[in-house]
Amino acid sequence: MQYKRILLKLSGEALMGTRQYGIDPERLKEYAEEIKTIVDKGVEVAIVIGGGNIFRGVAGASNGMDRVQGDHMGMLATVINGLALQSALEDEGIETRLQSAIKINEVAEPFIRRRAVRHMEKGRVVIFGGGTGNPYFTTDSAAVLRAIEINADVILKGTRVDGIYTSDPEKNKDATKFDFISFEDVLKKGLKVMDTTAFTLSQENELPIIVFDMNKSGNLLKVVSGEKVGTKVNL
Repeated sequence: MQYKRILLKLSGEALMGTRQYGIDPERLKEYAEEIKTIVDKGVEVAIVIGGGNIFRGVAGASNGMDRVQGDHMGMLATVINGLALQSALEDEGIETRLQSAIKINEVAEPFIRRRAVRHMEKGRVVIFGGGTGNPYFTTDSAAVLRAIEINADVILKGTRVDGIYTSDPEKNKDATKFDFISFEDVLKKGLKVMDTTAFTLSQENELPIIVFDMNKSGNLLKVVSGEKVGTKVNL
């Protein structure tokens, strides 16, 4: 395996499958099976999931809700997704730990960096819920922050498209895909890989990002093996 320790970032919407909202058990099972293939190879895995399939703080704020209140609701949504993924992984025989940035001791451990690293060293998959624990920060920022804290080799951003394109490939058939691109070029071209805070944090800490299609069977193993799948963002 090219990468020994990875942080996998999944969007909440990814868990919806073909549904309009909520969690699709079949999609959850598929993801658990994909993650199992790399855990079985000895890769240390941490995961951050969004909460957009349940609630978005930004959307709530745009409809008149207090932004801080809305973001706290979004953080709780990520914990719900984390619990769902934890159950699916354990059904595959994988040991897991769910850690939350906001204290919910009955369902999740508090986030403690050293404890998270120790879990990973023991072969457990660690799921980070609750975002950063602070409003106004996205789960992209939480993913980069946690990846830096646990000394991950790479951030793998699993999406429904197979990489970074010159424009949205779902809207523009003429969009062309990048196999490799630098942090600087992403900013120059105005490409949306992650929100600016997350992207800048990743760039400053020289943490590479690989954007790939998580919904294609076998892709996660290929990425971790070092095969040219998706788009790699590096210095």
